[in-house]
Amino acid sequence: MKLSLQNVTKTYPNGLKAIDNITLNISSGMFGLLGPNGAGKSSLMRTIATLQLPDSGMLLFNGDNIFSNKLAYRKHLGYLPQDFGVYPKESALELLNYFAVLKGISSHKDRSIILQRVLEITNLQDVMHKRVSTFSGGMKQRFGIAQLLLNQPKVIIVDEPTAGLDPAERSRFLNVLRNIGTENIVIFSTHLVEDVRDLCNDLAVINKGKLITQISPKEATENLKGKIWEITLSENELIASNRPFEKLSDRYNDINQLITRIYAKEKPLENCISVEPRLEDFYFLTLNRS
Repeated sequence: MKLSLQNVTKTYPNGLKAIDNITLNISSGMFGLLGPNGAGKSSLMRTIATLQLPDSGMLLFNGDNIFSNKLAYRKHLGYLPQDFGVYPKESALELLNYFAVLKGISSHKDRSIILQRVLEITNLQDVMHKRVSTFSGGMKQRFGIAQLLLNQPKVIIVDEPTAGLDPAERSRFLNVLRNIGTENIVIFSTHLVEDVRDLCNDLAVINKGKLITQISPKEATENLKGKIWEITLSENELIASNRPFEKLSDRYNDINQLITRIYAKEKPLENCISVEPRLEDFYFLTLNRS
């Protein structure tokens, strides 16, 4: 399976470009869309989900133009927006049954089989008779995955799904995505680098509506080997050293020293320590240069 975006542009009514001439090629597996808040991730997701038309460019699914036959494409599509509502008095099972009818699964027997399958995948069997409005944030997100799986989609879009989840809920939710991402295209939008690091086999970084790069997480970190350093000097002291470097991030150690993480092709100062690169280093470096 392959999803291709070719020179896709979308402009807001005020003239600003939400998506600026983006070209992407996405194959089966987990695809991470990284970018800061306001980068254009949600607008790109809505376009791929056919909820809005691009001003120019093409979207192809397995070589077919998506917008030439949106209904045919939507049969293969599952979408979980950043925020979604539920009917407060309905149980998870009742709501899933209702959504299955809306998706055209008319046979009661077929619906029963599919409902049990999606409840098992999302580990919601024990709470299927409870109202979804009483679910925790992580349970609601897993319910969102359950409803999008009803039509057995081949393209799954999830927009900022781990925002606000506690560590345990985040882990359970990511495990669900790993399970369904093995045989489908799963496009996963987030500003949390650790989500992409833990989940995705391919990623793209966008900022201000522009595609900055598309690369695998493994290649992204391997390209930085021998070029990431840590040092305890302040930023002013680093600048005063007059050596070429790019600052990536700061953190405090257990004795309250400020540790600065920097990028440099060669050791910039004697007391720098070479460290293993992380995906966060690649992300910060990419945003700095964009």
